[in-house]
Amino acid sequence: MLRIFRQIALWEAISTICLFFIAMPLKYFAGIPEAVKIAGSIHGFFVVIFVVMLIMSTVEYKWPILKAIKYFLASLVPILGFWVELDLKKEIEGKRQKS
Repeated sequence: MLRIFRQIALWEAISTICLFFIAMPLKYFAGIPEAVKIAGSIHGFFVVIFVVMLIMSTVEYKWPILKAIKYFLASLVPILGFWVELDLKKEIEGKRQKS
């Protein structure tokens, strides 16, 4: 499940970057509001899946609630979403080494 969550975290971060740095400038500087509608819908889809996966992972792996809050808050900041993906990668590698 962590591998799937890691991929969702990565795509959520990418969609945030695309929304803020591609779609919004297209809307406000080029007059193309459809860019935000499309990018916003894709981003919203990944946000919902991210939150669901965050809740499922928190329950499944008995994460401290502060870790879940930290991941959620990091997902709100465009660049910090990539940190969540890297942190999950470390956790997956740590679990692999224990096996």
